[in-house]
Amino acid sequence: MTDVYRGIRSTQFGLLVNAVLAATKLVAGLAGNSYALVADAIESAADVMGSVIVWGGLAVAAQPADDNHPFGHGKAEAIAAAVVAVMLIGAAIGIAIESVAGIRTPHEVPEAWTLIVLVVVVAVKWTLSRRVASVATSIQSTAVQADAWHHLSDAITSAAAFIGIAVAVYGNRWFGGNVPWSTADDWAALLASGVILYNGIVLARPAIHDLMDRMPGEDVVRPVRTTAEGVDGVLAVEKLWVRKTGLVYEATVHIQADPTMSLVDAHELGHRVQHAIRDSVPGVGYVTVHMEPYELPDSG
Repeated sequence: MTDVYRGIRSTQFGLLVNAVLAATKLVAGLAGNSYALVADAIESAADVMGSVIVWGGLAVAAQPADDNHPFGHGKAEAIAAAVVAVMLIGAAIGIAIESVAGIRTPHEVPEAWTLIVLVVVVAVKWTLSRRVASVATSIQSTAVQADAWHHLSDAITSAAAFIGIAVAVYGNRWFGGNVPWSTADDWAALLASGVILYNGIVLARPAIHDLMDRMPGEDVVRPVRTTAEGVDGVLAVEKLWVRKTGLVYEATVHIQADPTMSLVDAHELGHRVQHAIRDSVPGVGYVTVHMEPYELPDSG
């Protein structure tokens, strides 16, 4: 099974689960008089749209290079992740606005049975987020990781809604007094919006880095350099650039070799470097090698 197919299958499963949960939470929220649950349903609906975007991004990223896109379509994966991050941020802002409105205008206490719905939702979404995150880590996909964060944010909002509804329903019994505990679920939704906003910002950063062709960390760059330097005939690595495109890394390496080497031998050495890097460094799909004459270090 290819990495892209694993990512798409994971996204499809999450889409189906989100669709069912969104409908369940919306009906329960309206029937049970809980805005926190309705807001949670809205967040799940955003998850559905996010999964569709990730699915589309992976499908486009998997397309081979063509005349109009000689470097492939891998950036579609990072674009999908960025769009999902923006959706998370937008959902957080929307939930926060509605939560503040609910706090300023106290409403009826939610029904106690809505707590049962939320227990099931939290369990399902937490499990789903862990499963999708595992796939994302395995295939090194920013977009699938975005989908996993989206599932986790939904679990967080559901947990916050559970706490808020529990306080709203049982606040007077637990704490007494004349405090308007009915707004507790709105405060819970407001708190959850802050968590969602943070997740959206955290998620946007790697997507933007990929779109801007930022060099990955030394955990990726160092093995590429070490492998190139270890090929027989390579006297030095002059320059090395690595960028992420979709689910793979592209490396451009300038190597120095014996200046008296024939063109045929230099060409063969370049191919050996390409194959060595692709075979030895996981995740590297494309390698461009530039041959340079070896120059002795300047002794000053």
